[in-house]
Amino acid sequence: MADGEKKKKTKKKEEASEAPSSASKGGSAKKVKRSGSSVFSMFSQRQVQEFKEAFQLMDQNKDGIVDKNDLRATFDALGRLVQEKELDEMLGEAPGPLNFTMFLTIFGERVSGTDDEDVIVKAFAVYDQGDGKCPAEKLKHDLMQWGERFKAADVEQCFEQAPIDAKGNIDLKKFVQILTKGVEDEEEAAA
Repeated sequence: MADGEKKKKTKKKEEASEAPSSASKGGSAKKVKRSGSSVFSMFSQRQVQEFKEAFQLMDQNKDGIVDKNDLRATFDALGRLVQEKELDEMLGEAPGPLNFTMFLTIFGERVSGTDDEDVIVKAFAVYDQGDGKCPAEKLKHDLMQWGERFKAADVEQCFEQAPIDAKGNIDLKKFVQILTKGVEDEEEAAA
């Protein structure tokens, strides 16, 4: 108990001694820096780098801000037509211009309130052909070509228990359950 009280007092003294120095250096600038850096601390350096690469790909005109034209061009490049309303909704999530820090903040807010299964479901939703399925070969290919590229052996191991039908399509919802909960839990849920 005594050690805990000493640590608290020491910490309070350190905070008190830091407070005047931050005020003399322009406290508001320090606050802005702290709030910005906290979003960076939510992710590993590798993740931040990957987000930066994604942001740069989306920033078609390379002005440091993703705007409606940048988003439209990104979706066009992916072969997906997007409505004006959808673009407005996406950009409406940011309280100001969508620069890299804001981009990272939005992802941080989304990830912090979700569990792994939700994140994976949303990621696989991109592949959903409208029936909850997608071609297994397409998913395998993309896992080895994009993002954190998987090795063929890893993908094959991952797909050993995958719910693939006779047409070669994978049931995405069941696959996510297997990935997040395991085969045993998935079988219990089905029973």
